[in-house]
Amino acid sequence: MTTQVPGLHARVLENVGPSITSGEYPPGSVLRTDELAQRFDVSRTVIREVIRVLESMHLVESRRRVGVTVRPTEEWNVYDPQVIRWRLAGTDRSRQLRSLTVLRYSVEPVAAGLAARHATAEQCAALTEQALGMVATSRGHQLAAYLVHDIAFHRLVLRGSGNEMFARLGDVVAEVLAGRTEHQVMFDDPDPAAVTLHVQVAEAVREGNADRAEELTREIAVGALKELDVLAP
Repeated sequence: MTTQVPGLHARVLENVGPSITSGEYPPGSVLRTDELAQRFDVSRTVIREVIRVLESMHLVESRRRVGVTVRPTEEWNVYDPQVIRWRLAGTDRSRQLRSLTVLRYSVEPVAAGLAARHATAEQCAALTEQALGMVATSRGHQLAAYLVHDIAFHRLVLRGSGNEMFARLGDVVAEVLAGRTEHQVMFDDPDPAAVTLHVQVAEAVREGNADRAEELTREIAVGALKELDVLAP
């Protein structure tokens, strides 16, 4: 057996997790710890740690005399950022993106309306700063830089709502936005209309105009769904 090294646990997890979410190990499959240890040339201790992480995501469950069994898809913790990342890397990417974007459509406009009522002056200033950052990086194929501002903007809207449940969805939205960029479900340059809408949302939040903030954010979500029709049908 090889000597364990830092990152070994992560390496195994990043192989087994996507194998489950992609269907390589379909629900009902039994994972044998000894077989996994042999396959990845690691100790059973490492495999047990990986299994514990997968159990926390509700991807698998351990049963005596049965082993480690892959749970039904409807039992997975689909809000776990790592599960989202793995699923977006799989063959079911289009459906996953659409499901997550519909979630955004349902939540973010309401969050923006609440942010117009509850966001602090510091949050309003930060929102404007990120919107302007999006403008500055929206041309010249700067998608990586644009993504940084885009994620920060949407996290601020969710946090600014003052609703702790919405705020916790920041990681989910971040994974959606990152997944679109990483898997090239984006135009080379963001839609100028969408960029302008983000600036207008920041203005509406700063001005305390809840109805307008909600309406503009819904337009952003509708635009994102339309982009999926073109880029990930």
